[in-house]
Amino acid sequence: MKRRDFLLATGAAGLVLWFPLEGSLQAQETEQTAARPGYPKDFNAYLRIGPDDRVTCLVGKVELGQGAMTALAMLLAEELDVALDQVDMVMGDTDLCPWDMGTFGSLSIWQFGPVLRGAAAEARAVLLQMAGEKWSVPAERLQVKDGVISVLGEPRLQVSYGQLVQGRRIERHLEKVTVKPVSAFRLVGKSAARKDALEKVTGRAKYAADTGLPGTLHACVLRPPVHGAKLQRVDTGAAERMPGVRIVRDGDLLAVLHERPDMATQARQAIKADFSHPEAGPDDTSIFDHLLKTAPPAQLVHEAGDLRAGERQATRTLEATYLNSYVAHAPIETHSAVAQVVDGKATVWASTQAPFIVRTEVARALGLPTQKVRVITPFVGGGFGGKSSGPQAVEAARLARAAGVPVQVVWDRAEEFFHDTFRPAAVVKLLAGLSASGKITFWDGQVVGAGEREAKPFYAIPHQRTTSAGSWQGGNPPGMHPFGVGPWRAPSANTNGFARESHIDALATLAGRDPLAFRLDNLADPRMAHVLNQVAERFRWVPKPAPSGRGVGLACAVYRGTYVAAMAEVAVDKTTGQVQVKRVVMAQDMGVVVNPDGALQQLEGCITMGLGYALSEEVRFKGGDVLQKNFDTYGIPRFSWLPKIETILIHNPDVPAQGGGEPAITVMGALLANAIHDAIGVRLFQLPMTPDRIKAALTHI
Repeated sequence: MKRRDFLLATGAAGLVLWFPLEGSLQAQETEQTAARPGYPKDFNAYLRIGPDDRVTCLVGKVELGQGAMTALAMLLAEELDVALDQVDMVMGDTDLCPWDMGTFGSLSIWQFGPVLRGAAAEARAVLLQMAGEKWSVPAERLQVKDGVISVLGEPRLQVSYGQLVQGRRIERHLEKVTVKPVSAFRLVGKSAARKDALEKVTGRAKYAADTGLPGTLHACVLRPPVHGAKLQRVDTGAAERMPGVRIVRDGDLLAVLHERPDMATQARQAIKADFSHPEAGPDDTSIFDHLLKTAPPAQLVHEAGDLRAGERQATRTLEATYLNSYVAHAPIETHSAVAQVVDGKATVWASTQAPFIVRTEVARALGLPTQKVRVITPFVGGGFGGKSSGPQAVEAARLARAAGVPVQVVWDRAEEFFHDTFRPAAVVKLLAGLSASGKITFWDGQVVGAGEREAKPFYAIPHQRTTSAGSWQGGNPPGMHPFGVGPWRAPSANTNGFARESHIDALATLAGRDPLAFRLDNLADPRMAHVLNQVAERFRWVPKPAPSGRGVGLACAVYRGTYVAAMAEVAVDKTTGQVQVKRVVMAQDMGVVVNPDGALQQLEGCITMGLGYALSEEVRFKGGDVLQKNFDTYGIPRFSWLPKIETILIHNPDVPAQGGGEPAITVMGALLANAIHDAIGVRLFQLPMTPDRIKAALTHI
């Protein structure tokens, strides 16, 4: 008999049964692990109410600078009707928090937000029912403010959530509880101060590398000189003779341990090792031909109409190939972890975007059930998709088990670049045609390497086909990429957006049309048209065909249900090839906006980070060696690069909250490419658009 059926059958449905919270959470986590992963339906998994009226929100998401700690707390506070400063966040602890796939893909609000809102709304309804029974009044006569329930018209009858719950678990549930309508929001939609701000500006914020356990040894791992190299012989004698050094080998993992990280580094440098060198593969100049030769068979992404019919209707056609190089994640915090293994249980403090994935990886590496592995995620210093797994956590756990003491692994900057899973290099071939009236009649797109996200154009094109071969998600033939690839902020969409919006601009030029008017004429989506018009009004766009010599450009995108349009002004020095981005105006329609200030921060961050992949960031490699070792050779954006930034959040309460952390970055490559073309009359077909590439393009005018 089910628990609820038992309560009804015994007449005990009006009772509330209590159990200690901590034990029940761990029991629930154990049951969840044994079953297929998924978000629990029990709202106790996401919140607990203390006797002091503090509300703890438990989520498997992590805070890596994007503001999830604040936005998720706002959603809980809104539906539970408590003050935001009553909410304490516990994030990314696999022993305490409910299962979560990971913090990536702009999923925190868009996908997980409704789950958290539903849990809080049900908890509120249960608490109201309990208070009503306490006073024998219907729930309709009750109101809640800041976690205090009172009877309408009888202000002396009031009770706080903490007084009702008394720090214990609620064993009552209700079906079909609805969340608040947007019109009833009192907190969501208003800017709130970040919950992590004070800790971070005062330096009190703790990251994985700050975890200090008694007896911790710092590890320096012996690494191969190039990708594909195999260890043949090793002599650790000189290192072992150094005071305080321990050499630990666990299968193919060999590391030096010392209580001081600098001494561990010195000892690693004293090791003599011989590696086999693989045959030289492609380098950063030959990679694109290599991708075309080694890619798997293309898969159909989308098809509509008849391409041949579209070709017959076209009076002019345009064909182009767009390229992007490998790009590193380059987070300021490198991969870090501290691990200890005691009595058959491993605990790992890890810098990761996906603690539950890392838990599985560590469990597999140690041969333990997942219930015997706990991953705790402190603040994360940037991820951008590059910390979706935890190789450093696995290394720390293996070394801790072998050494019998806690072990810390912190990759240095060279290791971070060498072992990164880069945004894949890619090739996009586009062929499109125009009718005599300037309408796009057909679109034939072939994507190699990037993946299919946003490869299908959102313009009103009657005849179209898009194919994709190879992806950051895997399924690539061995040898296609000379090193690991993976998701990089808005994966696929950056590459495909660069190609699509560059080609749309080139079609506008072919038609002799203003780029904005051309887009609007080839759109059937009023939501996108509205965003374009909003950004044009703020930018004060003056219609004129490109290249006009003004150095202005635009681009738009749809990603994770969010619509983005941006306009930019640039200046290009034809002698040096240097680009100065002077102004960027960006509008975003993401439906309901939870924390406007946080959303604006994300827009500004996307613009800033987008300058890098558009203008400078490129992984150079040769013979399996990644040539960039630090920020002196890998150019991320600097404060001096920043243009004047103006951002617009489109008010659209009729659309549920959509993704906000990634969409804005998808337009930056094409936005700047189109502005550069407008400035100097040459189109750049490869990212990044470095000074050398700009000067080379100018020689072909």
